[in-house]
Amino acid sequence: MGEQSICSAVCKGLIKAKPFLAMVSLQFGYAGMYIVTMVSFKHGMSHYILALYRHIVATLVIAPFALVLERKIRPKMTLPIFLRITVLGFLEPVLDQNLYYVGMKSTSATFASASVNVLPAITFILAIIFRLEKVNIKRVHDIAKIMGTCVTVAGAMVMTLYKGPILNFLTSHGAGSHHGSTTSTEPNDQHWVTGTLMLLASCCGWASFFILQSFTLKKYPAELSLTALICLMGAVQGAAVSLVMERDMSAWKIGFDSRFLAAAYSGIVCSGVAYYVQGMVIKERGPVFVTSFSPLCMIITAALGTIILAEQLRLGSIIGAILIVIGLYTVVWGKTKDKRISATPALTNEKELPITTKSSSTTNFDNGINPVVSA
Repeated sequence: MGEQSICSAVCKGLIKAKPFLAMVSLQFGYAGMYIVTMVSFKHGMSHYILALYRHIVATLVIAPFALVLERKIRPKMTLPIFLRITVLGFLEPVLDQNLYYVGMKSTSATFASASVNVLPAITFILAIIFRLEKVNIKRVHDIAKIMGTCVTVAGAMVMTLYKGPILNFLTSHGAGSHHGSTTSTEPNDQHWVTGTLMLLASCCGWASFFILQSFTLKKYPAELSLTALICLMGAVQGAAVSLVMERDMSAWKIGFDSRFLAAAYSGIVCSGVAYYVQGMVIKERGPVFVTSFSPLCMIITAALGTIILAEQLRLGSIIGAILIVIGLYTVVWGKTKDKRISATPALTNEKELPITTKSSSTTNFDNGINPVVSA
C-alpha cells in the first residue's frame, strides 16, 4: 500500500508538472534554433527561403501522424475554420518569422531572443481584450499576474536600454580570438533601431497567433491536424512571398550544411513539435501561461550565443535576466492560483447560487475559459 501511494503521488505530481516541463523544454528548443539560424544567415541563407523550407519540413513530418492518429476524431472542415487556419498560417509562419529573421540579422541572436520577453505582456493584454483572461484587482493572484508582466517588461527594457560593461566570464579563449571580427560586423545604430522595430512587430504577430489559435482549438480540437494545416498554409503563402522577394534561383539551393540543418531543426522542433505542444498547453492553461515562459529562452540563448557565436555578454543583460525571471515566476504563481480557484468554483459559491454556479462553471470548462469567481 505504501509503495502504491508513493507511485500514485509521483504520477499525480508529474501530471501537474507536465505543462511546466513541456514549456521549459520548448525554450531549450527555441534557443537552439536561434543559434543554428544565426549561423545559417552568416553563410548567406535567405530568411524567406528558410521560413519556407522550415514549414515544408514541418508539414512532411507532422502530416503522417495527424492522418493516422486523428483519423477518427478530426472535425469536419468548414469555411470559417479554413479561414482561421489561413490567417494562422500567415500570422506566425510568414509575418512573424520573416520579421523576426530580419530583426535578428540587424541585431544579434541574444538581443532577438530578449525581444521576445515583451510577448507575455502583449498576449496578456490581447487575452484581456478578447476575454480569454479574467482579471479582478481585488484578488492577490490577479495582481501578481499584472505585476509579474510589468516586471518582465521592465527587465526587457533594461536589457535593451542599458548595456553596461562587458562580462568575459563565459567567453572562451577561442571566442575571444574572434573578438575583432565580431566587433567589425556589429550592426550600426540605424540597423539596430530598424531591427528592434521588426522584432517588436513580429512579437505582435506571434501574440495574435496565440490568441487566434486558442479560439480555433475550440472549434477544431485536433491538435496534430491543426498543426499540419497551419504549416501547410504557411508553406503555401511563404512560397508566394519567396517567389516575389527571392528571384535569384541560386538562393533556393541548399546543401547538407548549416542551412539544411537550420531548415530541418527549426521545422521539426520549432514549428511541428512547438505548434502541437503549445496547442495542448493552451487548451489546459491558456495563451498567457504559454508565453510567460519565453523569457527563459533569452537566458539560454545569451549563454549559448556568448560561447558559440562569441557575442558580447554585458551587465545589463544579467540584470535584465534577473528581473525577467522574477516576473516570470510571479506570473506563473498567479496562473497556478487561478487554476486552483477555477477548479473549485462550486465550492466557493455553493451557499449562494449552487445550481447556477455549477452550470456556468461547467460551460466555462467546456469552452476552455477559466471561470471567474465573484468576490
